[in-house]
Amino acid sequence: MPRTEVAPGAVHLRVRLTLDEQRMLAARCLELGEAAAGFYTPIVRGGHPMSVRMLCLGRHWNARTYWYEATRTDVDGLPVPPLPPEFAALASQIARDAGFDLTPDICIVNLYAAASRMGLHQDKDEGRETIEQGIPVVSLSLGDTGRFLFGGLKRRDPVEAILLESGDAFVFGGPSRLRYHGIGGIIPDSAPPSLGFNGRLSLTFRQY
Repeated sequence: MPRTEVAPGAVHLRVRLTLDEQRMLAARCLELGEAAAGFYTPIVRGGHPMSVRMLCLGRHWNARTYWYEATRTDVDGLPVPPLPPEFAALASQIARDAGFDLTPDICIVNLYAAASRMGLHQDKDEGRETIEQGIPVVSLSLGDTGRFLFGGLKRRDPVEAILLESGDAFVFGGPSRLRYHGIGGIIPDSAPPSLGFNGRLSLTFRQY
């Protein structure tokens, strides 16, 4: 498994998932996304919709308050679906591959279409202890290749563009836990055809 340390505490694991694992994981995400409390379009502060569709597992991330909660108070009031144990076990193993310990209780699944983007941001809404300890975020990519933007601890720091292909994992914790990051776009029709969906799925696992 090719392993690249992009920065201290930031590790890119290429082709971490086999094609069979990608197919199973994608199918499960799409199944959960079609159920009650499935995919929705988040509306951020100011009333603007995000360009991705989102599914939260374990805890719901409220796009208006930037808090995690047990029900989708900013969407439909439905309870959040649980994080599947097999998802959590996979994320924990990938964190170990990168040299970290992670007991995830949240997964945010984003579904990107051809025009979707994700602006530079920090993942800093988890618990204070988690942030201070540098417990990592584990990201998995499925489907079309994403242009991952990885910056520094300040918004204006230089940004590196990294191509995340289907089956890749990216882990950032320790001194890189609060680095700015985003998605500059996806490369349409770059996914393995057998995955059976259009666009890109990203799964980001966190420990609250």
